[in-house]
This record gives sequence, C-alpha cells and structure tokens, in this order.
Amino acid sequence: MTPDQRDEITASLAAHQELGPRYDAAVAEGLVERIGEEIDKRVDARLRTMNQQAPATPTAAPPATPARGANSGLALGVVSLIFGTGATSVVLSNASNAVGQALMVLLIWAAIAVINVANARRR
Repeated sequence: MTPDQRDEITASLAAHQELGPRYDAAVAEGLVERIGEEIDKRVDARLRTMNQQAPATPTAAPPATPARGANSGLALGVVSLIFGTGATSVVLSNASNAVGQALMVLLIWAAIAVINVANARRR
C-alpha cells in the first residue's frame, strides 16, 4: 500500500467521523470506488505485462508457467487474516457508529476475499 493510498483511507475514515451516520453510505461508496479503481489499475498493469511477455507467434505447446511454491497460497491466507484482523480491530476500536463500522468491516473482508479468490483462480 502506497502512502497516497494510506492517506486516502485515512481521509475517508476522518470524513466518516466528521460527517456522522447520515453519510455512511456515501463515504463507504467512495472508498469502495477507490479500491475498485486500484484493483482495475493493477489488473490492467498485469495484463499489459503478460501481453508483452507473450510470444509473437503461436507455439504448438502453451508456454510453461513459472513454478510457484506450494506455500504461496498459505502465505497469502495468513497475511490476509493478519491484515483483516488488524484492520477490523482498528475500525471497531472507534465506537462512533455501529452501522458505519459494520460497513467498513464488510468492505475490508470483501476486499480480502476478492484478492484471495483472484489469486486462487490465477493458479
């Protein structure tokens, strides 16, 4: 996560605290949109990299995929749980609005699920 991304998330949380419960949906929607844009950028960059590495002429056999460690999925799962638990703790430590907290926790775990499913499908 870049410092700019951290600043955006921090600003979203600050806006959530300042605006109050009436603006929960708008703040959550803006954060989801920024996360979606970041995921789109990463996918586009990865697709460009894959297209640049693809051979110009088709070959009889598909190119061999690089070997991945058997533990890479496990490592991602453990890191996801650590990050998710930490982020959930931070959100729940601020007892300002239960609905807003629930939305943020759902957003955190949904993003983690999307990342893990994308990683599993990539294999």
